[in-house]
Amino acid sequence: MDQTLIEQLNRWHEEDEHQQIVDTLLAIPGEEWDYEAVGRLGRAYNNLGLYEEALAHLGTIAEAGEQDPVWHYRVGYALYHLQKYKEAAESFAASNQLEPGDPDFEYFLQMSRGKAEKQQRQERRLAAKREAASKSGGESEDHVPFAGMPLADFWEDSDYARKEYVSAPPTDEMIASVEKELGYKLPASYIALMKQQNGGIPKNTSFPMEEATSWAEDHIAISGILGIGREKSYSLCGDLGSQFMIEEWGYPDIGVVICDCPSAGHDLVMLDYRACGPDGEPEVIHIDQEDDYEITFVAENFEAFIRGLVHSSEYDTSDEDKITDLHNVAHGSFSPLLAELCAQVTEVEQIEQKIRRICTQIVEEKGHFSFHADELSYLMYDVQFWLYTKSYPDTDRQRYLDIYPSIIAFGAGEFSQGGYAPGWISGWLDLRLKEGRIVKEHERLRFTDLAAAELIGQLKEA
Repeated sequence: MDQTLIEQLNRWHEEDEHQQIVDTLLAIPGEEWDYEAVGRLGRAYNNLGLYEEALAHLGTIAEAGEQDPVWHYRVGYALYHLQKYKEAAESFAASNQLEPGDPDFEYFLQMSRGKAEKQQRQERRLAAKREAASKSGGESEDHVPFAGMPLADFWEDSDYARKEYVSAPPTDEMIASVEKELGYKLPASYIALMKQQNGGIPKNTSFPMEEATSWAEDHIAISGILGIGREKSYSLCGDLGSQFMIEEWGYPDIGVVICDCPSAGHDLVMLDYRACGPDGEPEVIHIDQEDDYEITFVAENFEAFIRGLVHSSEYDTSDEDKITDLHNVAHGSFSPLLAELCAQVTEVEQIEQKIRRICTQIVEEKGHFSFHADELSYLMYDVQFWLYTKSYPDTDRQRYLDIYPSIIAFGAGEFSQGGYAPGWISGWLDLRLKEGRIVKEHERLRFTDLAAAELIGQLKEA
């Protein structure tokens, strides 16, 4: 490749314009590609989350890359995010051997080895459970779920719980209908609890864990338990229920989502039927969306999960978390992209302070820095879109969804949420398009003049 193109690709890489890199390199005839071009193409695909494509291209230069630590790193990176941790560890080990001491090589090597061991433990556990299930007739029919457990004191009563979670006790017909729709037989203990109260928020919302997750080193937290039905949003077949999380948010289709978590989509709790089959007794697992949907074992069955829940006060760090988030939104550095976008604003004075003020309100209300589907979050979605499309008017839907994490969600500065749920962003965008506040012209997205003026007015008053 000539030096001018290399410099342009470097700029696009620094600006997170990875699709531009792919499009430019693919426009060059394949016979003109050299080792450098294919390597950069693989890196761009990795940064776009297209790991299979990255591996396919990097594989074409495997022989030439055998002594290149960066080639092994890029292959390992793709394998890591495809959850092929054993193979990833081998690639990172090769990188580390060729260039000892590189912190990225060492970090991913350590992470890959740990996840590979966890993955192997999980495979052994599932194999053992399948073997046990094949030899057993299942749970004894005379087993009484939750015997000796005072379920009358299990649930937290609140207007929010009654509105979002609690449905009428399920009839046998409703249970059969939901099971048919989901494709799984629900555990007897789950049905027993739902007949006592059909969905809701338990008083105890934390579960001790032996392995760390995205939530904490020693526990997970749940927001509520989904009931059997379709009426409530947070019910198994509701509009935010099990199939929605699997089909729209990409969670693995291996069972039934039974609990949402405080991260608003970043993690959840499922019944896992991989070992027992759709009619067996499932395990309970936790899944991290933020970590490539990593699965962590929680409990042997649903009853064990419910019995193991403890009060959140045993792990409460909310006060400290709120203090940290308030400091970061008030004083933390903006990501390079957010700082760049704010520097282009002339319509609103002190735009940085306006953004910090809105986000401080969000932390005060929620106790942490995250955007969901509430009014202030939607205001911040609007602000980010307005800022970005002002500076980059050629933005289409996919480009914006791709760039969104680099503004605030995963911004490189301290002013960052450390994660986000893509479903909230696409949902907001679909709503604004439906409302006519955002319009599409020749695939380009923008606010209407009226919507932009209204937003500017809101910012001036913030």
